[in-house]
Amino acid sequence: MFPTIRSAFLLLLLLPFSARAGVTCADVLKALGSRLADHPDCFQSADLTTNNPLTTPADNSLANVPPRAFTPITDRGVIAPVAGKRTPITKAVPGLQLNARIASDPTGQARFLLRLPSDWNGRLVVAGASGTRSEFNGDFAWSDYVVQQGYAYASQNKGVLNLSIVTLAPPPPADPLACRLNPASPVFVHFFDNDPGQPFTRWAEFMIKAAELARDGVKAGYGRSPRFTYAVGTSNGGYQVRRAVELAPELFDGGVDWEGTFVDEHAPNILTDLPPAILNFPDYVASGFNGTGTAANNIRGAGYPPDIVLGTTSFWGLYNAQFWEVTQCQWQKRLDPTYDTYGSGTGTYNYVSRLSFSDVGAQFAAFATTGKIRRPLVTVAGTMDALLPIDHHARAYARKVAGASKHKRGDDERNDDRPAYRLYEIQNGNHIETFQVTFPQLELIEPHAQRAFDLLVRQVENDVPLPPDQCVPRAGSIADSPAQAGHCASLFVGP
Repeated sequence: MFPTIRSAFLLLLLLPFSARAGVTCADVLKALGSRLADHPDCFQSADLTTNNPLTTPADNSLANVPPRAFTPITDRGVIAPVAGKRTPITKAVPGLQLNARIASDPTGQARFLLRLPSDWNGRLVVAGASGTRSEFNGDFAWSDYVVQQGYAYASQNKGVLNLSIVTLAPPPPADPLACRLNPASPVFVHFFDNDPGQPFTRWAEFMIKAAELARDGVKAGYGRSPRFTYAVGTSNGGYQVRRAVELAPELFDGGVDWEGTFVDEHAPNILTDLPPAILNFPDYVASGFNGTGTAANNIRGAGYPPDIVLGTTSFWGLYNAQFWEVTQCQWQKRLDPTYDTYGSGTGTYNYVSRLSFSDVGAQFAAFATTGKIRRPLVTVAGTMDALLPIDHHARAYARKVAGASKHKRGDDERNDDRPAYRLYEIQNGNHIETFQVTFPQLELIEPHAQRAFDLLVRQVENDVPLPPDQCVPRAGSIADSPAQAGHCASLFVGP
């Protein structure tokens, strides 16, 4: 009798979980109960991938918020390559999807997404969100990749909605928190994360909150907790991943950060890097894109990779038009709101001198990354990132991890019980995947980030060592025996 019972038990463990229990909205909503607000939208889905239009809501589809505050369709394309180069979808993934607002948030803006595939592999992935994007930011790049493998997937929006349009034409708005889209634009926007009650310290808080909600939702849906939980994210979402493995090892088993934002009260940081680029770019254009002139040297001297020029189109020009000034304004108005953004100047902002006139240093310190990781972590970053230059962000965080390890363990680096950390540098990768359409010399990072995720899972679950830190060559892949260990020798390799 005993062998028969034992055999039956083993067979039960081997069966797909969907064959043993159905995932229902009633069970999940009952478990999460009052922690969700505003009549959560929970439904059985024939397909949790983006092949299903119902997976990602339409832009501006959230009731009682201004246009552009909630932009799921736009957001999922921000970190992903163009169509045809995104995550391949080879099958439908039936399951349950839950979209909701987090009730405990006093601002009423924090949102939560949960996807539970019917054929579950026993694991959970929790995603961060880039920029000021919604919980649907990772739908192309992360959700499509992991749900097809059977992972439950959760995401959040850092506790904040996106933005509202203040004005589309002159004169400049009276709103003191308004930021123009670029130096030549009459369009000003208001970022909700510059409002009272929205300090950037909330970014880590809601990454952790999403993991707690997701783990409870998983347990309610499948009858047991996830065996492993992983954090993934891009840009500001990569920052969230770093903080997750620094602060909440009881929730996360490891993480992959893709181009994560480095946050430190000491220079360099995002408010020391952006002003020189903003200040010198007009002179660079006036010089006829002279790559050896003073303006170009000043931009590269601030840590930026070299420019690429095709005809009248400049790689730096794309960043200038879409990211540099508006990002500087957004961060400055949150961290140093007494500075006269457009009167004193965005390009002339001097972080070091502002330390004597404001609490901007303390503001940075409040949400700084420490490098004290408590779970395995992989950073994947491009050498041509012209928003978060690699030496001031990805490499800076790697140095922080190394320094924290030495401080904790002393100078004895023979200790091998520290959580694994790896930096995989993608030769010619940049911050915006779609820029490869204009500049084919650039490399996509998404496939390397997804490969890094698989390697992380293998390390956590099977104790297989991660490949060493390395420069991943153009058209190459992360290798166990890399041709170029450590940092890439050059930020750009042509043609």
